[in-house]
Amino acid sequence: AKMQKYLLYNSVEPEELPTLRELSTMEICKIWSGMSRHIYRQLLQKRAVEIGVGTFAVVPMHANVAEGKVLPIERPMFILSKPLKMFYNLESNDTKIPDETPVAHADFEKIAEEIHFRHEIVEQCVQETLLCFAGALRDNKEVEFSFR
Repeated sequence: AKMQKYLLYNSVEPEELPTLRELSTMEICKIWSGMSRHIYRQLLQKRAVEIGVGTFAVVPMHANVAEGKVLPIERPMFILSKPLKMFYNLESNDTKIPDETPVAHADFEKIAEEIHFRHEIVEQCVQETLLCFAGALRDNKEVEFSFR
């Protein structure tokens, strides 16, 4: 499985990440904003996007609006994969993606085309960033991963 590679027994060293080393911060940001737009569009079409460490999906919830009044809402969420949670001993609510939601993998070719990058670069950049993310989980570091 693709996700296996994010279960790290050792820390990730920067020299193990050749693509991130070559790219500028601007380029990395450009790739992730392309990724972010791609995910956003999928979510608008009620599709979930799986990215190795977890899945972006729109999940039905209930919002308490007034005394005893509950409003059904839909909320975009990132759901960390179960094996990853178990491996890194993380606690989080078990959020279920509705069964009728189709789950797709990120379309790196499409993303690359839109931002004028080679698709191998986009895919490697994303995977290496996720390795850093997994490394931070492994080392119990604070992770701030902001998405528009």
